Amino acid sequence: MRIPTRLAHYGSEFQRELARKSFVKTAASTRAKALSRLSTTTSLPRPYAFHIGASWAGKLQSDLDPRFKIPFPSEGPIGSWRDETLSRPKAVKSADAGEDFFFVQEMRNGSGISFGVADGVGGWVESGVDPSLFSQALMYHAHRYSRSAWAGEPEIDPTLDYEEREQIEGWEMAPYDCLDLAYHGVLREKLVQAGSSTACIISLNAANGILRSANLGDSGFAIIRSSSVFYRQRTQTHFFNCPKQLTKLPSNAGRKFSRACVDSPRDADTFQTKLRDGDIVVAYTDGFSDNVFPSEMATICRLVARSGGSDHEIAQAMADRMVEYSQQCMRSKTRVSPFERDAARQGMFFRGGKEDDVTVVVGLIRETS
Repeated sequence: MRIPTRLAHYGSEFQRELARKSFVKTAASTRAKALSRLSTTTSLPRPYAFHIGASWAGKLQSDLDPRFKIPFPSEGPIGSWRDETLSRPKAVKSADAGEDFFFVQEMRNGSGISFGVADGVGGWVESGVDPSLFSQALMYHAHRYSRSAWAGEPEIDPTLDYEEREQIEGWEMAPYDCLDLAYHGVLREKLVQAGSSTACIISLNAANGILRSANLGDSGFAIIRSSSVFYRQRTQTHFFNCPKQLTKLPSNAGRKFSRACVDSPRDADTFQTKLRDGDIVVAYTDGFSDNVFPSEMATICRLVARSGGSDHEIAQAMADRMVEYSQQCMRSKTRVSPFERDAARQGMFFRGGKEDDVTVVVGLIRETS
């Protein structure tokens, strides 16, 4: 029987719709299968494991007028993340991190760990700006981008078909890229009207043990190997006690802020090295490095390691001891500090420790195979 032209047209449309739905269903199935197979491969043990400890302590008394202390609301994304981050267990008693902040984030599919520290520039208090908002927002956005990215090249199962490989999500992100993305995230934050911060961001690759870093300013990090300082990141300053810094100027800045330091993520120093079993990576703000010498940092690591415990307990104890020791040093007016020596080199007189917020993140590296 001959089908009427109009019905034949509808039949053709129906067949095309069936074909389209079949294609969409097949594509979705392929995507689900690819992601499922990927998640199966990432459950396998990786060659490197990282045990992270973090500790912090704000100054006893803030320089900011309480009238200008307007924190991120706890119900907002940054405020809730800040509160969760500060709930990490530690031995050092402190209400908050002051103008410092930090983040620790496992990267996509367990490909590695990203962590960092930031120190809000205190000079902004003279303009009625809370310096902690910039550093908290910077670390929040660094955490947010790290969560979605791979520590190295995205891992693709070689048994997957070409179409399935294209479904693998995420991208490789180096610490420099993380710093750049996080900084622009702060520039978009309406609740951060102005401010500046130093920053040090590190990524550890669980597949090959590669450490990569990006550092801007006088925060930094060191690698302890075999009880001695194997590497120490140099500081970046415009002049004594004025570090390079990422900055957000007020919308109505005018001439008042014409002399403000405005540096770029492009100015950050980058570094890369392969880590070994037993290496210790210590990231810190200048509240630590201005008061504790590198040799003392290595001694703390050695003494804590001797006391025993699980790798995670050791990493946390190292971070706690470093913060506690830096607090002791900054309150002493008889002990020569790194800051006192640096001041003397510039022809300036300064005695004892330098009181400041202090934040330390420790990573203990283990080879698992």
